[in-house]
Amino acid sequence: MNKVDHIGVAVHSIEDVLPFYTETLTFRCLHIEEVPSENIRVAFIEAGNVKIELLEPLNPSSTIAKFLDKRGQGVHHVAFNVDDIQTRINELKENGVQMINNQPKIGAGGAEVAFLHPKSGHGVLYELCEKKEKDND
Repeated sequence: MNKVDHIGVAVHSIEDVLPFYTETLTFRCLHIEEVPSENIRVAFIEAGNVKIELLEPLNPSSTIAKFLDKRGQGVHHVAFNVDDIQTRINELKENGVQMINNQPKIGAGGAEVAFLHPKSGHGVLYELCEKKEKDND
């Protein structure tokens, strides 16, 4: 693991919470995009040495919608930047870590992502994130 890449925060509405991050905390919104494969809309916020990823469900079947129904708005996951995601997945599995994704999938910004099961993360959902370009959001 290289560093914490971003912290995912589940929200009902990006438009409703974005002013808190951009006006109150004075962070900069880098961009907003939809990730149709996950049924979510995301906003990346530059917050110093880490990004905050706001996650808004696009429909009630989204995993983020289910998270919001169960737990409400708040921290959803912590993402770690890795250089070779498949190698890291294999190493984690060899060490007994249960993965949600045994193969990487495409996430926001075109990054390859995979999630560790919260049972292996002691109740925390962790994401591995491999970006093709170092400065990609």
